[in-house]
Amino acid sequence: MLDRYQTVLLFGAPGSGKGTQGKILGSIPGFYHLSCGEVFRTLNTKSDLGRVFLEYSSRGELVPDDVTIKMWQENIHAQQVLSLYKPDDDLLVLDGIPRNANQARLMDKHIEVLRIIYLVCDDEKKMVERLRKRALKENRADDAREDVIRRRWEVYKRETMPVLAHYPKDIIREVSAMGSPANVLEHILEIVVPVQESHFKNALEK
Repeated sequence: MLDRYQTVLLFGAPGSGKGTQGKILGSIPGFYHLSCGEVFRTLNTKSDLGRVFLEYSSRGELVPDDVTIKMWQENIHAQQVLSLYKPDDDLLVLDGIPRNANQARLMDKHIEVLRIIYLVCDDEKKMVERLRKRALKENRADDAREDVIRRRWEVYKRETMPVLAHYPKDIIREVSAMGSPANVLEHILEIVVPVQESHFKNALEK
């Protein structure tokens, strides 16, 4: 179990800013950000896993959890081979995965979650508006519909929220997602910088 990736999870509802904060953290030396969306986007569709992914996605079905985790494993291994991600030096920052409690269980043998940054947004109305604006900005008119956005929220509540219960409460830190990106980042850094310091210290002592 000592070989597990030292990890910080960014967790929160759709529109809470996980991807935004993950990208910012990933630009800071000592952090490596990987989103679930990135895993799917960079998948080689001619590989065995790629063909399985296409098989499900072409039917509009969700990719099974075990296949999703295998895709994630292949991606993170490729990042290491390319020396983009160096586990001894970098804290892994994940967002969008694990997406449900079963994925969390499957990932236990691969990652050691040191902290979970739970981006809290009590104002659902504001989050819906944020998602709507983002979809329109990215020319995704279908995703801007309120019924589509609320359906994503329902899926999050039903499938993703239980992920928190899988981990010890003492590693979960709540951060309000309602401030400006810089304000939210400030609070996240207060939590993750000491974790990074400890990771560096442990790496030096190896």
